[in-house]
Formats: sequence, structure tokens, C-alpha cells
Amino acid sequence: MNVLFLCTGNSARSILAEAIANSLSLSRERFRAFSAGSHPKGAVHRLALELLRQLKIPTAGLRSKSWDEFAKADALRMDFVITVCDQAAGEPCPFWPGQPMTAHWGMPDPAAIEGTEDEKRRAFSDTANMLRRRIELLASLPLDKLDRLSLQNSLREIGKAPQ
Repeated sequence: MNVLFLCTGNSARSILAEAIANSLSLSRERFRAFSAGSHPKGAVHRLALELLRQLKIPTAGLRSKSWDEFAKADALRMDFVITVCDQAAGEPCPFWPGQPMTAHWGMPDPAAIEGTEDEKRRAFSDTANMLRRRIELLASLPLDKLDRLSLQNSLREIGKAPQ
């Protein structure tokens, strides 16, 4: 199953979600993750890349890109589209081919933290931990036993998981 993580800038949260989901063994068996943004910054945040490297999560191929790439008629079909920032959740999304299930997993933007380098790094680490927990919950769902409505509700409940 394909999952698309969306954020406005596609430089931090959605990139972290893509990389984490693709690195987790249970998730890797069930999902292929992608990320995009409504207004991509054009570059992945340096602290996101730094953290992923520290966690030994591959960063090759990560790039800040527009969600338009995934809304084309010939685009790869997504099974899930998950927004990870409040701004993207409030924007009118494109039509997604295949009518994927959608959910909002809002969380604070680590790139917006002002403070020392250590405080900024901690914010990225906290965000990555929240994403990892939610992705692990998604990967643990009995997808073959849930009907579409139950799966949609479960997907939304994961977004309410404690941060």
C-alpha cells in the first residue's frame, strides 16, 4: 500500500514521516511512503537530514516536491494521504487518483522552533518520535480484517495519539 505524507513546505515533518515509514521493518513490509507539499520549500531542512543520518535512516532520494506530482492522472495510486501539518490540512487538496483514505496527524513544526541549536535538534527529535509511534500504529493495523470505514476511523484515531 502507498501512503503519502503531506505538509505545506515538504522540508521537515512530511520528509521525516516518509523516511521513517520506509525504514521501519514492519512498515516496509506493508507500505511504501512518499511525501509532498502544497508549497514546497525546494530543499529538505538540514536538521531533518542530520537527524535521519544520526538514526541511520537512508536519506538518498529525499527531496522537497509538490503534491501536484501525485495528483496527475498517471501518478502512482495512493492508498492513504495523511497531512502532518495544520496548514496543509486546511488547504483544498487536489483530487487524488484512486480516492485514498485521508487523515490528519497534526503536530508542531520543528523547523519553526526558535532557540539554540540543541533546542531545535530536540524539536526535530520529538517530531520524529511522534511520527514513529503513529506510523508503527498504522503498520500494526490488521488491514486485511478491517472494512474501509473501520480503517478510515482507525487512521484518524492514530492522529489523535498522544504527542
